[in-house]
Amino acid sequence: MRLGSGTFAACCVVIEVLGVALFLRGFFPVPVCPFSGTEHQTESPAPEPSAGAISNWTKLPPPLFSKVVIMLIDALRDDFVFGSKGVKFMPYTTYLVEKGSSHSFVAEAKPPTVTMPRIKALMTGSLPGFIDVVRNLNSPTLLEDNVITRAKAAGKRILFYGDETWVKLFPKHFLEYDGTTSFFVSDYTEVDHNVTRHLDKVLKRRDWDVLILHYLGLDHIGHVSGPSSPLIGRKLSEMDSVLMKIHTSLLSEERETLLPNLLVLCGDHGMSEAGGHGASSVEEVNTALILISSAFERKPGDARHPKYIQQTDLAATLSIGLGLPIPRGSVGSLIFPVVEGKPMREQLRFLHLNTVQLSKLLQENVPSYRKEPGFEQFKVSERLHGNWIRLYLEENNSEVLFNLGSKVRRQYLGALRTLSLSLSRQAAQYDVYSMAAGTVLVLEVVALLLLCVPQALSGKAELDVPLLSPVSSLLFYLLLLALAALHVVVCTSSDSSCYLCSLPWLAAGGVMVLISTLLCAVVSALTGVFAAGRRLSKNPPPSNSRWSELDLLILSGTVGHVLSLGASSFIEEEHQTWYFLVNTLCLALCHEIYRNCFVGDDCAPQRCPHAGEEFDGVAAAPQGRSTGPDVWELDRASKHPSPLEALRGPERWMVLASPWVILSCCRLLRSLNQTGVQWAHRPDLGHWLTSSDHKAELSVLATVSLIMIFVLVQKRCSLASKVAMAFGLLGIYCYRVAIGNLLFPWQQNNKDISKGITEARFVYVFVLGILFTGTKDLLKSQIAADDFTVKTVGLWEIYSGSVLLAALLLRPHNLPVLALSLVIQTVMTHFVWRPLRHDAAEVTVMHYWFGQAFFYFQGNSNSIATVDISAGFVGLDAYVEIPAVLLTAFATYTGPVLWAGHLVNFLASEASSSALSHACFCYALICSIPVSAYIVLVTSLRYHLFIWSVFSPKLLYEGMHLLITAAVCVFFTAMDQSSTKS
Repeated sequence: MRLGSGTFAACCVVIEVLGVALFLRGFFPVPVCPFSGTEHQTESPAPEPSAGAISNWTKLPPPLFSKVVIMLIDALRDDFVFGSKGVKFMPYTTYLVEKGSSHSFVAEAKPPTVTMPRIKALMTGSLPGFIDVVRNLNSPTLLEDNVITRAKAAGKRILFYGDETWVKLFPKHFLEYDGTTSFFVSDYTEVDHNVTRHLDKVLKRRDWDVLILHYLGLDHIGHVSGPSSPLIGRKLSEMDSVLMKIHTSLLSEERETLLPNLLVLCGDHGMSEAGGHGASSVEEVNTALILISSAFERKPGDARHPKYIQQTDLAATLSIGLGLPIPRGSVGSLIFPVVEGKPMREQLRFLHLNTVQLSKLLQENVPSYRKEPGFEQFKVSERLHGNWIRLYLEENNSEVLFNLGSKVRRQYLGALRTLSLSLSRQAAQYDVYSMAAGTVLVLEVVALLLLCVPQALSGKAELDVPLLSPVSSLLFYLLLLALAALHVVVCTSSDSSCYLCSLPWLAAGGVMVLISTLLCAVVSALTGVFAAGRRLSKNPPPSNSRWSELDLLILSGTVGHVLSLGASSFIEEEHQTWYFLVNTLCLALCHEIYRNCFVGDDCAPQRCPHAGEEFDGVAAAPQGRSTGPDVWELDRASKHPSPLEALRGPERWMVLASPWVILSCCRLLRSLNQTGVQWAHRPDLGHWLTSSDHKAELSVLATVSLIMIFVLVQKRCSLASKVAMAFGLLGIYCYRVAIGNLLFPWQQNNKDISKGITEARFVYVFVLGILFTGTKDLLKSQIAADDFTVKTVGLWEIYSGSVLLAALLLRPHNLPVLALSLVIQTVMTHFVWRPLRHDAAEVTVMHYWFGQAFFYFQGNSNSIATVDISAGFVGLDAYVEIPAVLLTAFATYTGPVLWAGHLVNFLASEASSSALSHACFCYALICSIPVSAYIVLVTSLRYHLFIWSVFSPKLLYEGMHLLITAAVCVFFTAMDQSSTKS
């Protein structure tokens, strides 16, 4: 079967996307709940241990608190309460921490630190799967055993106000609720006022037992402005006043009740220095947790410093406080200071219930649970507890009883810590069968791409795809039969649920047919390569082609990047790898330019290319169609540079200086945004610009950047698109002024700050207009096949519309990133790629490298915390899921997308009909190699200490980047087909 190399590559990438999706489904399985909260409501609690006599304590202890109020402040970092900001902006909370009846803790949140998984951890005590970071966008009903379901079944009346994620997780659980949209991050005032407006009415009522308040404003301010914003202090003061109102109301109500009340102030996750939250820094995982109750007596002068606990410990503590069974899936431990003031028998009873629950969970998850140290400690503790009960029932109140009780308590606390740690390590359960199937698919695609390189990059850009012969071969049917047998064995004997086993037989059979076909195709291609190698060894063709330094750099850089993915530190600081590669690439280009200008390969004087002549010669070829497909040859001996004397004035110097100009731009961009993990906290130019004291400087820089964008983009647009681009860029500046980021020249400070919805929608109109004009020109070029100019203008207008959208979504201090990206593209086009006549493969790899570097120049990293979700709500006055997701994805991957778009424009204007096919194949290959290697590395490192905090976020980024690659390859193929027809 004969296919163009571009079409073949696009098909391969689409299949690879399916393989990666299957792998991710196995690596991030949807949690399977073997039990729900309602199935075990009637289960009897574990009786109190006894030694020879039957204990008279077989029921759950009564509640410790009459009412419980949970005040959850989204993104409440620990230093916001216990640091200098807490002292300054939260005086009442600080008083309670230092002198009041309270216990303070720093609760560590496990990754992923996004809202929905953290709510699950707080209410179930379990460790949510990392895939919940994706499911956070549309939270499903929580089926796991949890505190809310237990409380409702026990007749507790629960009220909720705040983030609507709770309503989605616990439908029909609340007696009264009012949910607010959590994803509309531009709103940090109304979203909290909608919660607080219910307080006065609710606090006067007596018809509730549990009140949950989830405030979102602090998190939204972090996403938009970062933790250093002056808005943070105001929001903390607002939360402090709300806390004081609740606490004073609870204290006044306690005069009429027998039991004290409990107020819980906590955060679901922290906030990075950039304002996001993912899981890779201390600021994101450390949250404040304060338990406030009159039951916690404090002696004068008793200073209590915040202790470190796990966030999952709250579920067990709330269950004990409400007199409920601990959720069966909880891996947390009782926060012991809560019950420290109770009699010894009650303390031991609470600890025993917690250890019994953890030991049962250990038995369900670990076959060799009897050998676990925690289980052995639990048995010893239970036996000592029985001895203590025997002495206690004998009414022995001597010092011996107290000492034995203290020993039992220490044993229980040690067992709790060990059991909790063992269960936390067992949290990762992988669907190995689905992972293996996805890995095989991906590796087969990459092997097929590598074996087809010689044919795909030939002058014809076509190759014989070995598909029909393998399907009709005996090997195909044997493989299919073996895979079917393996599928039956795995699905009938496996204890754990496999995704492939849950699929219909037709779908599972399709996966097996695809694996068998690709494997046979790889074998057939490998046979063809060996046969061609034998023919070449017998009759070697005369060839003077050889690898250049640039080719070696591309190969070594690709291999080095792939190898670096096996180390967590290199993944955290991957931006350093790409900065090094693009800088080295610039030096290699500098060496190539100087060698071609002054010294040839034979040490003879060489002629330097003339930029203007090359541009005219290449641009004229497509219109006359006189240039054949052999213009883009991989053999460098075919290049014929222009005479050195032909260069005149600025043109000569620009060719010689172009690598240094690019290096200077890259160095400036590195100083703009500190990224990664190790040095992300260090001050950079972006922090300086975004501070409120330098708004005027940021306004000037944004103005210059917008002018540069217009000058560099408008030159190839139609008149209508030029006008739309000018008004669109003006609208972007007005939008940033409206939301308070920038200033007008006649404006000293921004008093009237709005959401800028009108201004942003004004820009969207021009973006859509430019995209529509470009699409119309492309369709027109399909009808008039010879109108090459219309096609190139249409492609450029689509690209310019994308640039305008990127300028709207990027933060104002990142506008120089966009402007300098256009500068580098212009310099490379006119003074590097065209004069030196780089082939399509080299140009594609260089575009890919710069696209990756600009991903990090924006301030992105392999941490989820750097995703700017505020970009998804530009111009929206409410949360609309699909536009928000698409805008956020585009803003995150602006660098790779715009460089891929420029690659299409550059190659579409060149003479060779095979250039786009070569580029599509190379782009697919250069993206597929790291993905396939990383999947193998992640599989081998799935029990690594940093698998969830470092490797898993990178896996999601790689999957998303492959999806973008598939879209780019499909677009390449469409452009290639239109070029072939014309």
